[in-house]
Amino acid sequence: MSEVSYSRLKDIKSQVQRRQSQLISQASPMRDQIVGEIYSRSEQIAKKVTKGHNDKKFDRDDRIDHILTSRIFGYPIMLIMLGVVIWVTIAGANVPSGLLGEFFGWAELQLSFILSWLGTPLWLHDLLTVGLFRGVGWVIAVMLPPMAIFFPIFAILEDYGYLPRVAFNMDRFFKRVGAHGKQSLTMAMGFGCNAAGIIACRIIESPRERLIAILTNNFVPCNGRWPTLIVMAAIFMGGAVGSAYSTIVAAAMVVVLVLIGISVTLAVAWGLSKTALKGIPSNFTLELPPYRRPQFGRTILRSMMDKTWFVLRRAVIVAAPAGVITWLLGNIQLGELSILAHIANFLQPIGYAMGLDGYILMAFILGLPANEIVLPILIMGYMASGGMMEFDSLNSFRDLLVNHGWTWLTALNMMLFSLLHYPCGTTIYTIAKETKSKKWTLLAVLIPTSIAVGVTFLVAQIVRFFGWV
Repeated sequence: MSEVSYSRLKDIKSQVQRRQSQLISQASPMRDQIVGEIYSRSEQIAKKVTKGHNDKKFDRDDRIDHILTSRIFGYPIMLIMLGVVIWVTIAGANVPSGLLGEFFGWAELQLSFILSWLGTPLWLHDLLTVGLFRGVGWVIAVMLPPMAIFFPIFAILEDYGYLPRVAFNMDRFFKRVGAHGKQSLTMAMGFGCNAAGIIACRIIESPRERLIAILTNNFVPCNGRWPTLIVMAAIFMGGAVGSAYSTIVAAAMVVVLVLIGISVTLAVAWGLSKTALKGIPSNFTLELPPYRRPQFGRTILRSMMDKTWFVLRRAVIVAAPAGVITWLLGNIQLGELSILAHIANFLQPIGYAMGLDGYILMAFILGLPANEIVLPILIMGYMASGGMMEFDSLNSFRDLLVNHGWTWLTALNMMLFSLLHYPCGTTIYTIAKETKSKKWTLLAVLIPTSIAVGVTFLVAQIVRFFGWV
């Protein structure tokens, strides 16, 4: 093919693409108008041919929607609702966590007594009690109370019909960054489980926009990361102020982190839509369901079984072998140090540059199978024997962290890295199945990891430059 004809073909292709974009942009308002006319006409027909139409109920729903989906009031109400849910979670979780901690402490003593009575070797005794049982007990004591409060409240809001209004409000932002409005729904699914959010991306018809949703779903906190964010905010940010305001400050901090996650989601979606995944965003019509009175008993029970129990069971299943492995790494010596200490020392320079430390990075690496086990592994790593601390309250947890050099900067960057880092093993596997591509699966890991490293490094350098720690 001659150079002239090749250049001519490029010009024709460019003109076709430009004309296609013009037609799509012209069709967008026309489509919105057609859909609006269809819904308006359907409503008129329904009023004429149906009996017993509850006009008062529908008028009430419309008035509520004018407020909840308003450009002025809709977003502040979303933030206030999220803040209240998190505040209730933090305020209500500490006491049951302490009680569960005391129970597992008592149960550990009974297990130790039985193993000693059976003449169990010391190494096996410590492996079962300190490595296995204490690790599992810590996971249950710290994670169960927040989840038992947080997830049922979210389920009630969903049952009432509020969460679709949140998706409606977020649709505007996703359309502006070149993504599909349905991504707001998949993002909401990601708040429960990122793997479920990835599967939910099937509702997006456009392959380009589906890929954007898959690659950015990880930036909202999932079940496994909520406890880390809530616990860190409660013991460090909330603990830095008076007890009267601690839960409010902690809840506000978690809300800020959620906003950061949503902002990063939008920023990355915009970047992908302008580079590797260029294109025009598709239209999205969302029919808002009517408000309905939640069935509190059934909703709470369903949430406890579907979310709380499911996440806790998975955390325990993964935490049990992780506790054993961590105990072994902490008790097998290579020279004067354990294997665990060698790994942490190797990672220490990188961790310090990011405002963290080697043990934190090691916990995230070993916690790849599930985000739920990052904190338990971290605590086991901090103990000289590789074992878990004796948990009786969140205050004892804070004391242990402070004794290992933690500051507010460490806690902040721990939360930021937990929020932004690579997906868990289950989510990575789900991405590979949904995309059927090693390239996109690798990018789904590299994009959040590079952002998490970059953000924590930048925050650490700024804070240290101004001498704030």
